[in-house]
Amino acid sequence: MFGTGLKTQQPSHRTVEMTGAYDGGIATLSHGLMVGTRVASNLGWRAIDALAAGDKVLTFDHGMQAVTEVRRAHVWLDAPDTSETFWPVVVPVDALDNRDELTLLPDQGVMIESDAALDMLGDPFAIMTAHNLVGLRGIHRRQPKQRIELVAVYFEHDEVIYAEGGALIHCPGDMSTLDKFLDAAPQTYRVLKEEQAAELAFHIGIEDGLKYASVTADQYAGF
Repeated sequence: MFGTGLKTQQPSHRTVEMTGAYDGGIATLSHGLMVGTRVASNLGWRAIDALAAGDKVLTFDHGMQAVTEVRRAHVWLDAPDTSETFWPVVVPVDALDNRDELTLLPDQGVMIESDAALDMLGDPFAIMTAHNLVGLRGIHRRQPKQRIELVAVYFEHDEVIYAEGGALIHCPGDMSTLDKFLDAAPQTYRVLKEEQAAELAFHIGIEDGLKYASVTADQYAGF
């Protein structure tokens, strides 16, 4: 069923606005997917904005897990005048095994598999924020032209879910209030810090270049 550069200008203070779908907590989202983005659920590939609490979504490590909460927010409210710091990250088709282009928040966690991660971290899978992937596989920033609605889903614990075929998207645990922060269970996944993520991205770029060179050499050898 399923397939697997910052400007010095002052940042905008109106980057995110919660909708009426969520009442209370901190009015911000650091993760989420654009409305219409399809995720793997027990009903097949389903638009994330069609999910509700209680629906089940396929997770990377824990199979089908029930959604405990859904939140919506409008982002890039000052588009196209949004500070470049907050520009979305665009992931072209196939860059992360995604079948359609993805537009992500800069701080959205993305799990990536690579030999470089295995060498560096002892695990071939690592989670980096989307902006750390800029420059790899055509992934780039794009100036927002209009405000966009994002949807964030939460589970009992933090999870990684499948989006648009094979992109692995991190859904952190809910820490929107002090009580939830204090009561939060230990996080299953760790998002790499900036320096380590930058180093891994550098090595993934080298790894991708070597793979491309190898494929090209094999193609020429076939003539």
